[in-house]
Amino acid sequence: MFRSFRTARLRVGLVAATAATLVAGTALLATNAQAAAGCRVTYTTASQWPGGFTANVDVTNLGDPVSGWTLRWTFPSGQRVTQAWSATVTSSGADVTATNVGYNGAIATNGTVSFGFNGSWTGANTAPTAFTLNGVAWPCPFYTS
Repeated sequence: MFRSFRTARLRVGLVAATAATLVAGTALLATNAQAAAGCRVTYTTASQWPGGFTANVDVTNLGDPVSGWTLRWTFPSGQRVTQAWSATVTSSGADVTATNVGYNGAIATNGTVSFGFNGSWTGANTAPTAFTLNGVAWPCPFYTS
């Protein structure tokens, strides 16, 4: 009886140790799979007229190479995108999503992609104050002009 209890306890210990190792290994793999990240977004109002404007956006990758990108922001004054180029731009209310098009999906380290759009506004045309790249809100410096 003592021997079977000891054998069972040893098996339980081995199973627990194996499970702990698998969990730790999975966590390590998940951590290693994440790329070093960072970006700089330059948002520029190129021209403005009563009720409309043209803006240019430059996204500079300061981390590991990116394959496919989505940039999101919220207009603080309720502006709307009416036409875009060099990105697929959609919006829901003041929330805007810009996604790469086929030819500009890859951003090398220190590389930059650019796109632009026309928009409409009423009351004020205040620049966005925060951006997320691929779902992550970086301490992503941005510049407006």
